[in-house]
Amino acid sequence: MKISSSYLQSIDRSDALYSSLRAAHARLAKKDAEIWGKAAAAEAAVRLNWVDLPESSQTLIPIISEIAEKFSHNHRVVLCGMGGSSLGPEVIALTYKKDIFIFDSTDPNYAAHALAGDLSSTTVVVSSKSGSTIETSSQRLIFENTFSKQGLDPRSHILFVTDPQSPLDKEVRASGFTVVNADPHVGGRFSVLSAFGLVPSALIGAPVTEILTHAAVEKKSFLESPETLIDVVYLLATRTSQYVAFSDSGSHVPGLSDWIEQLIAESTGKDATGRLPIASSSLDAKAVGGAFTVAYAGSNADLVAEGPLGAHFIFWEWVTALLGFALGIDPFNQPNVTEAKEQTAKCLEEWNNQLPSFSPTCTDQAVQIFGDGQSLKDALATFIEGVEDGGYIAIMAYLDRRDDQKIAELQEILARKSGKPTSFGWGPRFLHSTGQFHKGGQRNGSFLQITGTTGTDYEIAGKPYSLRTLVMAQAIGDHRALAAREYPLLRLHLLDRMAGIEQVLAVARTL
Repeated sequence: MKISSSYLQSIDRSDALYSSLRAAHARLAKKDAEIWGKAAAAEAAVRLNWVDLPESSQTLIPIISEIAEKFSHNHRVVLCGMGGSSLGPEVIALTYKKDIFIFDSTDPNYAAHALAGDLSSTTVVVSSKSGSTIETSSQRLIFENTFSKQGLDPRSHILFVTDPQSPLDKEVRASGFTVVNADPHVGGRFSVLSAFGLVPSALIGAPVTEILTHAAVEKKSFLESPETLIDVVYLLATRTSQYVAFSDSGSHVPGLSDWIEQLIAESTGKDATGRLPIASSSLDAKAVGGAFTVAYAGSNADLVAEGPLGAHFIFWEWVTALLGFALGIDPFNQPNVTEAKEQTAKCLEEWNNQLPSFSPTCTDQAVQIFGDGQSLKDALATFIEGVEDGGYIAIMAYLDRRDDQKIAELQEILARKSGKPTSFGWGPRFLHSTGQFHKGGQRNGSFLQITGTTGTDYEIAGKPYSLRTLVMAQAIGDHRALAAREYPLLRLHLLDRMAGIEQVLAVARTL
């Protein structure tokens, strides 16, 4: 990895932290589970095999090639997975210009895209360590039911990536489905170089062997000469107090920032500390609220990291693990992720699995307002004014990230208007990423939820609720988890998505 930064000359490599990072780096190479303290050792001990993946995953190549040949009669690939199961393959597809549909949502409008087209030539990859992830299990049930209704054998169109002997593994093997097992001692956000990242990538024709080779070369390089890697960890630990903006704009690795966002946010956002990565299309200081900036090309960032995609994967995983050491936290657990899941279940139970009616504070044209404000402009202005000094804004859009993509423009608008670091996440996918940081990181976030009326809906076979009810339960459930911490909250509900998005953007620009 080639690293350039104006801060490199100021690093004191005799500093105690730098020396301790060097020692931790050597211990990480040996998979020492006590690097992060005795309390974290039990979790780390069963999560460290990602260290070996550049080499150990080479044994998967013949298996993956056989699987790819088995499903070669299908020309379209849909990946059902959340968090680490989907973000890595998405980066790989974007980087190598391959087609894959990432189905990482419970929004019915977005689901319609996944189910569109000729399903007779579609392969669906269901990726889940245990099979219990509610989004992925719901997507799987919808696809199985749809294939069957169209007279297609689901076993010829669905394959599974899961941990060996997981409940999902046992169930689908018994039903005759194709299964590829991943290393169970690798956590989801560190799994891109495992079967979770490689199987769907191989199905779309991405060069998985090349990716592993680049990762192995990079690992060998920083094990022999660790200074560059430790420099980056040191800068992230000492030159930033909370925010790091990542931008892949103009680079050859589009989408990498979203993958890094999950990796760092979920790994470090706990114990009221951590680093909040913000994936941004611009590194202009006003667009990122003055955050420390990282890019993968050019020279306008505080730090530029250049290298092939496989090298980036192992480099940033290693950086993240050592950053956890520097911050004194366990990078492998995610203690707050379950909160939103539990609140979702409570909503479904309270609602008797049927979407209730909600009473807004007021309605302004196509937008219902749930929070302070007597108009959309008033609500947004009040929300921005309430962001504390040193705090950040998190925009969470439970919408269709294909047809409703324009709402993402709100991130830069609010960042420039507020002067605060501003993140943007598609719900519910961000719950498996920055959602951990929102609840476990520094307690200074202000949260803007955007939900919308759906034009369609899908029943989930064997479940008493539909996608429309599920996605709203996830939004309201997370709202409750944040409200319990008394964080500033505003929810905007779009009665008409297209009109509502235009209205929200227009009003935000006038603030």
